Parts: sequence; C-alpha cells; structure tokens
Amino acid sequence: MEYRQATKDDIELFIELRLEMLRAINSMYEDEEFSQELIDNCRDYFLNGDSTTVFAFDGDKPAGCASICYISTMPTYSHPTGRRANLMNVYVKPDLRRQGVAQVMVKMLIREAKDRGVTEISLDATEEGRPLYSVLGFRDSEEGMVLVL
Repeated sequence: MEYRQATKDDIELFIELRLEMLRAINSMYEDEEFSQELIDNCRDYFLNGDSTTVFAFDGDKPAGCASICYISTMPTYSHPTGRRANLMNVYVKPDLRRQGVAQVMVKMLIREAKDRGVTEISLDATEEGRPLYSVLGFRDSEEGMVLVL
C-alpha cells in the first residue's frame, strides 16, 4: 500500500472517493445523485479550504482517503493556539478494510495537525469506525452541544 498527501491535481479523485463515502454512510443507492451544490462545495473546499487530504493506493488503484479540516478559534486555557481540527472523510474501499489502511492515513493527519499547533481533533464516527479511533486515542466527549440549523 502506498500513501501520499493529495495535491490540487487530485480534485477529481477526491470528489469520486468523497461521493463514494457519502453514498456508503448514508445507505444510498448507486444510481442516486448528489446535488450540484454539494459537489461544487466539496470541490471548492478541497481547492480553497484549510485542509489536508491523504490517499492510499493499492498499486495504481485508489484504496481510500482521509481529510482533516483546520479551524481557528479564540485561544483558551486548554487550547492556547486556538487551532483545532475536524477529522472527516475517512474512507477505505470495502475489500481493503481491516488491514490498517485507515489507521495509517489518520496517523499521517494527526502528525500534521500536531506540527500545525492543533490542540484538539474532533470527528463524527460511525459505529464501524469507533474501534479505530479508540485505538488512536480518541475518546467520547460530553463537553459539547450542537445546534443544527
């Protein structure tokens, strides 16, 4: 398995894997279409957002991807840099799961986040993904609340 950080030239591969992942976690049919708004906003964020994406390749075939999005907030006692991040888009092709691919990609992103002064990484986890994140040191948090608009 080969791993590398995405570049702007990888936009189409990113969109392909992002939509594949969204289809899987939302239990969508393969022929269901996504809104152009979603696709355009994913493309824009990949190209212009403060984020990093990594890919895994099995030979020349894409095996998976993972992204981390950086967030700057007002510094606090616990987070003196004000730099936080959200891990998302962690996806591995079904036939390559449970082989450590996601773990390698997430570790790459954690290292980069540390290098960038991030003091907290959050994520939304599926039940299937929780064991991976626990092994990597993530824990359930009761600190936050969310208002969906």
